[in-house]
Amino acid sequence: MSALRGNTVRIAELKAKLSAYLRNVRGGHSLTVLDRETPIARVVPYAEDRSRLVVRKSTLSAKEIRLPRAPTRRTNSLKVLLADRENGR
Repeated sequence: MSALRGNTVRIAELKAKLSAYLRNVRGGHSLTVLDRETPIARVVPYAEDRSRLVVRKSTLSAKEIRLPRAPTRRTNSLKVLLADRENGR
C-alpha cells in the first residue's frame, strides 16, 4: 500500500486497493481520502456508541394512556402556526 503521507490516499488508489485499505481501518487506523491534494473524506473504524442508547420499560400500558379530547370548534392550523411564528414561539 503506497499512501501519500502516512494515513492519506488519493481516490484512484483507494478504488484500486479498497480491500487492503479497509483492512487497515478495521485494524484501528483512520484514513484521509484526497481528491488530488484536497482532503474530502475520512474513513475511521466503526465503534458502536451505546452511551446514547437508553432502553427502558414503559410506565403505562396502551390502555392506560389518556388521549386529549377532540376539539369542540374548528381550528385553522395554518393560522395558528403563523401566529406562533410571529410571536417568536
